[in-house]
Amino acid sequence: MGRSTETFNKKEREKKKLKKQQGKKEKSEDRKTNSVKGLGLADMMAYVDANGNITSVPQELGNRQKVSVEDIRIGTPKQEDIEVEVIRKGTVTFFNESKGFGFIKDLQTQESIFVHVNSLAFAIKENDKVTFEVEAGQKGPTAVKVTKAN
Repeated sequence: MGRSTETFNKKEREKKKLKKQQGKKEKSEDRKTNSVKGLGLADMMAYVDANGNITSVPQELGNRQKVSVEDIRIGTPKQEDIEVEVIRKGTVTFFNESKGFGFIKDLQTQESIFVHVNSLAFAIKENDKVTFEVEAGQKGPTAVKVTKAN
């Protein structure tokens, strides 16, 4: 007698396939019974009340506020310029002449501020007292218009 052509793995795959098909059928039937098709337009409408909350009840006409089109802004507003203190004082904590950059420690805020050789009026070295202005750079605050303090 010959062996059966159905192996254990084939039987298991068939069982999984049938189980998966049965699960899909059940989900399909569930979707059909719980569907919300056929709702009217009034049932699908949402309203915004005076406080900005979404409700299913329309707002009374007397409570509405008039809004001009110019007051409506879509998107995020541009960031306003940060007020810049005119002149700050600080001490050069590090400066690499060969690479052309360093850091100044602001005496008022104790903040370390990047300085590049292009923004120097003349050569500086470590522990020099300087005056400078701060601008926003690519990676943070940058000192510009750096001069030696008297």
